[in-house]
Amino acid sequence: MGVEDYKITQISVFIENKKGRFFNVTKTLKDASVNIRAMSLADTMDFGILRFVVDKPKDAYDALLESDFIVKKNYVLAISVKDESGGLSELLDIISRLDLNIEYMYTFVNALENTAVMLFKFEDIEEAIEKLLESNVELLKEEFFRKV
Repeated sequence: MGVEDYKITQISVFIENKKGRFFNVTKTLKDASVNIRAMSLADTMDFGILRFVVDKPKDAYDALLESDFIVKKNYVLAISVKDESGGLSELLDIISRLDLNIEYMYTFVNALENTAVMLFKFEDIEEAIEKLLESNVELLKEEFFRKV
């Protein structure tokens, strides 16, 4: 398996910080029959960045573009983490020892029984994939988000 197998498509939408804009994004996805699997919203005074992983990334991207949203695609890694005290800390210890730079992260709620799934944006995703696999970290594939 190559590094491409572990890249999870993430959609980012830039939205004005105005009433109804977040709803408009979710309505566009609903109309395209796209299900949001994980999501993060960061905002400033004037705009927000909505990042999400969906079951049908191409359909989501196309629908949002057609609805005149500012949309970007990039990749994150989905990492299985023990859903117990210290589970995330153990993973972050491995990431720290591997000298990988995390740009941001968020979680996938109710992903697996007794397991959490964390989504990470790394500075160098190919390097992260190779090093994490060598360290026996469980990376998930994009198909996972279509099945859940």
